[in-house]
Amino acid sequence: MKSPIRCLVVDDDEMSRTVLEHFVGQHDALTLVGSCESAIEAVNVLRTETIDLAFLDVEMPMMSGLDLVKSLDQRPQIILVTAKQDYAIEAFDVEVTDYILKPLTYARFLKSVQRAQRNLEPAPAEAASEEPEYVFIKAEGRLVKLQLDAVRWIEAQGDYVMIHTQDQKYMVHSTMKGMQNKLPSSAFARVHRSYIVRLDQIADIEDTTLVIGRQVIPIGASYRKKLLAQLNTL
Repeated sequence: MKSPIRCLVVDDDEMSRTVLEHFVGQHDALTLVGSCESAIEAVNVLRTETIDLAFLDVEMPMMSGLDLVKSLDQRPQIILVTAKQDYAIEAFDVEVTDYILKPLTYARFLKSVQRAQRNLEPAPAEAASEEPEYVFIKAEGRLVKLQLDAVRWIEAQGDYVMIHTQDQKYMVHSTMKGMQNKLPSSAFARVHRSYIVRLDQIADIEDTTLVIGRQVIPIGASYRKKLLAQLNTL
């Protein structure tokens, strides 16, 4: 169950405050944290309480609602409430959530709350892409299951590629580009027109070469920058 949206009502007019308090109480997703008759009083509430949504009158003595909005470094969702249309442009210049006119109706209140709810929804997390743990390769006339974490490097051999693991080698009919497209880019890197390496197998890198086990592999000039960008470096 979602936590209720914590609301603050700020209006120097008692009748308007009462209406807003009643509207907040009617909405299951909202809870009233405070009700203030001045912007100055609201400042103190905003400093001490977590407020998600504030219903804020524009014209108030000593400090207007717009002045309050401009003074906030961290602001909640703001719905401005006023009897005048004159402030609309300035209101949206300070990027409030909504701007509603008195006399208030529940239908218009509800529309503003829905807009605030959308803004408060957390951004959907990007689904983590599931990288394959293995592939099947056609080698010596049969399909062989190859665990990708066993691959150390891949080397071009004419119309074929040679896949090197700790214990075996597999000759596969493929281009380097075709092989590269099938491998997860987070784990493998093309370092030369004739070599693809598994990043976690690299033991050492110099200007133009890298080392995997006892194998020294060249780094092509056009591949070096991208390789370094893929590495987890301190």
